Amino acid sequence: MHAVLHTFEGTYEGALQYYLGCEVTHDMEKGTTYLSQTHYAEEILCTYNFWNATPRLTPMQPNTRLNKDDCDKNPAPDLHRRYRGIVGSLEHRVIMTRPDLAWAYSKLSKYVQFPEKNHMLAAEHVLCYLRGTWNQTIRYSCDSHETPNVLWGWVDADWAGDTDTR
Repeated sequence: MHAVLHTFEGTYEGALQYYLGCEVTHDMEKGTTYLSQTHYAEEILCTYNFWNATPRLTPMQPNTRLNKDDCDKNPAPDLHRRYRGIVGSLEHRVIMTRPDLAWAYSKLSKYVQFPEKNHMLAAEHVLCYLRGTWNQTIRYSCDSHETPNVLWGWVDADWAGDTDTR
């Protein structure tokens, strides 16, 4: 860390602890770094009155199919503002620490312009899921037991399931 300061002018302020709304925790013994946004999650849940909500097990209700035929061309201003706020709040979490919310966010964000009641119910379901998982972190590790620099995941493609673009 300090080697860079020999080449460039600057100061060392210690280990990174907070970055763009993310809490950063280091476990030097295990070579692990954790990123979380627990404070931001709590703020979102309190803002939309979901702190005391019953947690859900999945980000979206199974078999939820949102489509443009459900859109309201003149949504109520309160519903419209609330929906846009919820979806916008989820975006930063998806990008920084919560890839598990990415699919739900991608579905909800399609209807930000003309949401209706079903879209709001789906957005509020995501908030209930967030309530149950508000303190989850993402972990980066260079453990000798793990293979470093390998990205793994699961994919379940369902192009025909998108009734708007199939």
